[in-house]
Amino acid sequence: MTPETAEVLALQALAHVAADDDLSGAFMGGSGLSPDDLRQGASDPVFLASVLDFLTQRDDWVMAFCDAHGLPYDAPLRARYALPGAEQVHWT
Repeated sequence: MTPETAEVLALQALAHVAADDDLSGAFMGGSGLSPDDLRQGASDPVFLASVLDFLTQRDDWVMAFCDAHGLPYDAPLRARYALPGAEQVHWT
């Protein structure tokens, strides 16, 4: 997946999270973000990666998002790996 395609998918994920009261409350409450922060972050690939990090925490969230957008269930994680900050970390 290209970074550009990943950003488009992450924008869809951001819209999905923002449209769901439970998800947006969990995302904004856990991160301390405001609605203005969400709007400003929409153009930042690092912020969009954090949206995918959040969404991929739970299988039911991933499945609901993918079902709503006709995507395969691995699409959010593949998009996450195409955005900044997903470099593999070696701890040894």
